[in-house]
Amino acid sequence: MLNQFQTLDQFLLDNQDYWRFEPFFLSQQGCFPWLDHHPLLCDWLASLTQSQIEEYKQDTSSLLDVLTRFLPQLQCISLWTQLPLSRKQTLDLPRGLDNGIPGRKLEQIYSMGEALLDDHHGQQWLEWCSGKGFLGRILASQTGQRVTSFEFQPNLCQSGQSEADKLGLAMQFVQGDAFSEQASEVFHPHQHAVALHACGDLHVALVQQAVQHQLSAISFSPCCYHLINDEHYRPLSKQARQSSLSLTKQELRIPLQETVTGGERVKRHRVDEMSYRLGLDILLREILGQTDYQPMPSIKKSQLSEGFEAFCLWASEQKGFALPPVDFHDYHQRGIERFWHMERLSLVQQPFRRVLELWLALDKVLYLQDVGYRVSLSEFCLREATPRNILIHAVKD
Repeated sequence: MLNQFQTLDQFLLDNQDYWRFEPFFLSQQGCFPWLDHHPLLCDWLASLTQSQIEEYKQDTSSLLDVLTRFLPQLQCISLWTQLPLSRKQTLDLPRGLDNGIPGRKLEQIYSMGEALLDDHHGQQWLEWCSGKGFLGRILASQTGQRVTSFEFQPNLCQSGQSEADKLGLAMQFVQGDAFSEQASEVFHPHQHAVALHACGDLHVALVQQAVQHQLSAISFSPCCYHLINDEHYRPLSKQARQSSLSLTKQELRIPLQETVTGGERVKRHRVDEMSYRLGLDILLREILGQTDYQPMPSIKKSQLSEGFEAFCLWASEQKGFALPPVDFHDYHQRGIERFWHMERLSLVQQPFRRVLELWLALDKVLYLQDVGYRVSLSEFCLREATPRNILIHAVKD
């Protein structure tokens, strides 16, 4: 895995021009930054229809086939980012155990549970950032072992404990702050600590606490890498600390741009909201002379149906600026054009998302290996269930 990390590290450093940018802001320029060096690539991007763009955004393999014609250095990405599927132990869940779990989330939890049970170590489980303890229910029901479910939100603890008690499961919910000194009290050497989609500093805290307390095993799927307190990523492994690749909090968002389509309605909402924000940005720069992008609060999806002009008036109320009479239709159309330019730019960045995510995962892997764990890296479910499907599994030697 050290060789894999070093390969990805050098690849990311050598190709920064193709992933180290923000399509949203770069779209303001209205042209492609690679025009001088790769005019054929830019011609191809400009020729794409909206439907072709949407197809490539959902099919990175096909996208890579085309991009490699213009950027031959991308040809090894598929090989470098291929991970094995986790071994699974078939589950037979008691009736009612999946109460309250939405469909796609249930598939993720089920797959994670199967993978954890296939190579379980220790006499107890620690479910980190447990929510209502859906994963813990599976682990408790299948092994009969005690599960400590650690969660920050009191209402989730109460709901989870109530459901566990109804099902007669050996689960104890502990409410607490993962970054407090008290959090260390839930860690014990004989545990197998698990976390499904622990965000940013939360999965880093899990790794550090588990290592400090010498837990029998640690299994987690990282998510939301940008949710950190620092402005730059702080690597754990000596190999990543020695790298000249320093990632900003914003760059840690890049892997998260890969999503599973939520249907036509979700796609339409995204097009509307992004084109509204981009159109408003053009309007504010031209009419009010603003030179910096003005971030707007989140908006309810139901408000998008009121149209671009209503969005602009809502934004003016939120941010406290006055808008003179303008041709809202024209600015909306320009926002739509900029949206599709942004999407074209993002296609070049797209193949690097998994490379960057694996770099981040391998940093944790190498750290755990250095402190005495035997570590494997796999995918616990298919991408269709969630693109955040990496499972880091570490067993104390």
